[in-house]
Amino acid sequence: MQRAGELLSSVFGFSSFRPGQAEIVAAVADGRNTLAIMPTGGGKSLCFQLPALLREGVTVVISPLIALMRDQVRALSEAGVAAGALTSGNTEDETEEVFRALDDGRLKLLYMAPERLASGGTLTLLRRIGTSLIAVDEAHCVSQWGHDFRPDYLRIGELRRALNVPLAAFTATADAETREEIVARLFDGHVPETFLRGFDRPNIHLGFAVKDQPRRQILAFAAARRGQSGIVYCGTRAKTETLAAALREEGHAACHYHAGMDPDDRRAVETRFQREDGLIVVATVAFGMGIDKPDIRWVAHADLPKSIEAYYQEIGRAGRDGSPAETLTLYGPDDIRFRRGQIDEGLAPAERKGADHARLNALLGLAEATCCRRRRLLAYFDETAGPCGNCDLCDTPPEVFDGTQAVRKALSAILRTGESYGAGHLIDILTGSATEKVRQRGHDDLPTFGVGRDMPRGQWQAVFRQMMGHDLIRPDPERHGAFRMTEAARPILRDEATITLRRDTIRKAATGPVIRALVSDEDAPLLSALKAKRRALAEAARVPAYVIFPDRTLIEMAETRPENLDQMARITGIGAKKLERYGAEFLSVICGSVAMVHPSRRKLAGRAEGDVFDRLQAAQAELVRGADGTGKYLSCTHSTLRKIAELSPRTMSDMVRIGGMGEQKTERFGAAFLEILNAG
Repeated sequence: MQRAGELLSSVFGFSSFRPGQAEIVAAVADGRNTLAIMPTGGGKSLCFQLPALLREGVTVVISPLIALMRDQVRALSEAGVAAGALTSGNTEDETEEVFRALDDGRLKLLYMAPERLASGGTLTLLRRIGTSLIAVDEAHCVSQWGHDFRPDYLRIGELRRALNVPLAAFTATADAETREEIVARLFDGHVPETFLRGFDRPNIHLGFAVKDQPRRQILAFAAARRGQSGIVYCGTRAKTETLAAALREEGHAACHYHAGMDPDDRRAVETRFQREDGLIVVATVAFGMGIDKPDIRWVAHADLPKSIEAYYQEIGRAGRDGSPAETLTLYGPDDIRFRRGQIDEGLAPAERKGADHARLNALLGLAEATCCRRRRLLAYFDETAGPCGNCDLCDTPPEVFDGTQAVRKALSAILRTGESYGAGHLIDILTGSATEKVRQRGHDDLPTFGVGRDMPRGQWQAVFRQMMGHDLIRPDPERHGAFRMTEAARPILRDEATITLRRDTIRKAATGPVIRALVSDEDAPLLSALKAKRRALAEAARVPAYVIFPDRTLIEMAETRPENLDQMARITGIGAKKLERYGAEFLSVICGSVAMVHPSRRKLAGRAEGDVFDRLQAAQAELVRGADGTGKYLSCTHSTLRKIAELSPRTMSDMVRIGGMGEQKTERFGAAFLEILNAG
């Protein structure tokens, strides 16, 4: 490592390695397959840049963002290291210069985006230039169900096999499940030398707040940090634009950023943020991965992030220079509904959706924590720590109370209704709201009906939110968001354990305007599942989603919950063709499984003739071997029964003339059929 230490000083200007760096540099330089999980700002780049200088040949660096690659190439060039990038952002002259440097054997590091691996000539190029090492930045992008998934990352494992060279993968955030996915996809399941360098960023102050006029909250947070570079993350593109405009009106230098912008406009924002002091970028999660700006002083979330991993990744962009930085995350019931909907509407399998709901629960647990937030955050990543003294709860301990009785009432309501309902219906029961749905199911007769009248609806929502945060209950994706109790809840239900809740967030939950949702809380998970089915069908047919069914049709499905095609046919927007094409698909979402229906019967769905068909079929079943059950087996085809139902013959002579009947079948079934038809 003597040579490594010399290069560390002479090229990069550092007198010593940061904790954990030296061992990783040694492993990568020795050509060992390596996986390094290091905190954001922990010096990951050096762990592949320095080994590239120690090894023969070219190190190929696969990175997800053009802006990050250009910044790193520029920084390396300034340090005297021969590096280049092949990206779609290059000019022709830049690309030609990179190829000349490769042909001359001058380059030590070649950066490229994962999408370039799809090009047929890439493998030939990498063989020709003597590639000796692959370095993968932001390796968590290989996780197919992660928050930053990049499909072309799946090609990297194949590239490693084709070149037969060592691979070093780096990421700042990877729970055990994501680490397993990285090992499977990049290393063919063979566990590489793994370095887990801790997740703590002690210089970042952690803070959460329940939404209470959220725009005002964000503006006040930014005003207290005027002149400092910051990022505000929003859940929607539209909000980035309106909030950026509001910040500019308050005198801040601010701009917005989202994936719907023109690529040139996005690059202009990236460049401006890197170069300009005190700029605020209001963005969706499309902004920030790989941002190498060391002096971001604060990160705010105007909406709850997708998961605890996403939260950690996003706040990790602050304070990479090691100086103090601050964060604020706002959250409320609508955020949780929105994030749950995103999970339920996705195309992931049920077990993955369940894991994503658990990750969101973990983030809610952090939001509703009753003691040190950093301690709670690090515990999620299997690290232990004492109180940090650098979070809002260490600054001002929250107001808490013994919530055991409230939680026990809620758990009792969940169990007494068969773990089949979400928060909306359960709160109706607890508060004694005799809605039509409550009465229809007889839930107004339950012992738990009305036992929670001492708290208003908004406060019960906050209790359920904290129960999810403590992972006592989880939404079941296969049952459209119905709460299932976890094992952790059973001791509380059996009076073997107590639980402490935050009174301050429960009290605040009762304030503020109620936003009208598309459907009730009870029907929202089913609506999400129906939208997921619509999305899958639309993608398969390559048509916009509304071509399958508009939202209003799905809303009516979620509210009425049809149980068969006849009921489905009565929903607005479902004609005969769409019923035949999509009816069974959507029924399977609502009901779980659907009995097979013959096409002849399906054509009558929603019409009076359909009921007549069913009665004719039942009468036929009793007479297939005659009235005494000993005759020759006879039956009419489905298409014949359909004709009879539609034509409605009134006499035996009319009946015998219907195609498929004839005298023998008319003699056997005619009288019974006419009785049904004449009864109307």
